[in-house]
Amino acid sequence: MIKAIQYLFYTELLLSLRRSQEWLYPIGFFIIVICLFPLAFTPDPIFLQQYFPGCIWIAALLASLLSLENLFLRDVDDGSLDQILLSHISPTLIFLIKILTKWLVTVLPLILLTPILALLFQLSLYSTLALCISLLLGTPILILLGCFGVALTIGLKQQGVLLGFLILPLSIPVLIFGVNIVQYSQMGLPIAGSVAFLAGICLLTITFLPVTISATLRMGLDDVY
Repeated sequence: MIKAIQYLFYTELLLSLRRSQEWLYPIGFFIIVICLFPLAFTPDPIFLQQYFPGCIWIAALLASLLSLENLFLRDVDDGSLDQILLSHISPTLIFLIKILTKWLVTVLPLILLTPILALLFQLSLYSTLALCISLLLGTPILILLGCFGVALTIGLKQQGVLLGFLILPLSIPVLIFGVNIVQYSQMGLPIAGSVAFLAGICLLTITFLPVTISATLRMGLDDVY
């Protein structure tokens, strides 16, 4: 069982890395949005320091949505989704591994780039650390919500616009608490409460959403075939 899980994780990670467009496009989009931010508003350092966390969060949300639209469609086209649902390994565990590899390949590089971008925008070390913590706790929620939206729209030919309408309203609380963590750190206020709340939401989504995604995909196959 453990060897099968390790093999599945390695295979999914290798396949995700080989599909370079799936992780290069979100990274390029993320960097372009952040670089255009001072050009669209003002190069004033005080303004940029104040609104940079919100820009990072919005760019991370849109970049994660950009990488999720075709997450399960390839499995549907080649018939592997049926094999996953009939496998002796729990489909929920398999989908959780696929989502984890997607987060590692597409979102983790964005978080690793954040300290460099924060340095360019003259963000303090403490605020940069708070921003990275908020992204580490919040981006798994965004990925899981995005995967849930993909599962809901798996039977549709063009799901991009509908996916945005489904996911963006659900992502608002995550954005609010993620940005508040950084703003509190900039004002010298304690951030433990907001971090704990975001961590609780993250734990809740990791616990329940993979099960929901598995059940939704199982029902969605009836619409595909």
